[in-house]
Amino acid sequence: MVVGYLVAWAVAKARRIAGRADTEVDAALDAGMDRLHDLVAAKLQGEPALAKLESDAVAGNENRRTRDRVQLAVEDAVEEDPEFGERLAETLAAVRQADAGAGATVTQCHLA
Repeated sequence: MVVGYLVAWAVAKARRIAGRADTEVDAALDAGMDRLHDLVAAKLQGEPALAKLESDAVAGNENRRTRDRVQLAVEDAVEEDPEFGERLAETLAAVRQADAGAGATVTQCHLA
């Protein structure tokens, strides 16, 4: 789920740059996805797969192999740092809650 939300974060950021206006629910979801992205990006600082995942998502060229690499990097980070794992779980839960209130969910659009 984390990688899917990271992809959705990159796509949402690109849309905002292009001038898309957010509703209140979208803003809550965006804020949660920003927190999720910032948490993961800080932990995986320097991980080339994360940068590739983001640029691919913006370009609409999602690559399963890149997603898998980021997923493995996140799993390794959780195994090595249980506190990070707890913060990640809390942040992901908040994003899922906001996502559930957003109608057409990010999970339907970006986590397939």
